[in-house]
Amino acid sequence: MFFTKVFVIASMAASAFAVAVPGKHTGQGTYYDTGLTACGVTNTNDEYIAAVSHILYDSFPGYAGGNPNNNPICGKSVTAHYQGKSVTVKITDRCEACAEWDLDFSPAAFTQLSAMEVGRISGVTWSFNN
Repeated sequence: MFFTKVFVIASMAASAFAVAVPGKHTGQGTYYDTGLTACGVTNTNDEYIAAVSHILYDSFPGYAGGNPNNNPICGKSVTAHYQGKSVTVKITDRCEACAEWDLDFSPAAFTQLSAMEVGRISGVTWSFNN
């Protein structure tokens, strides 16, 4: 019983650490109407910002839960690439419907990668800049 608990806790810690390991990530890209964010700032659709998945947001190193405004992921810069185009955005929000490595962009940022009519793009690669 003790071994099982230790194994589960160790597995959960390793999983949380693996989520935030720096490197190149691949997911889908979508866009949303911005406003008040999980990071506690208000953005407009004209700003180059994005939301990360709730999985990444909630397990980011240094975030102990509680007040989401205090998450160290807030304000991090990432550069996303799609079919030869790229955009640099600031992370200011949390996406509940996103898979682990997806990014949900502001409309202005999304249009740097694809036409709005497309709605969802697959194969977006991205990495943290800082």
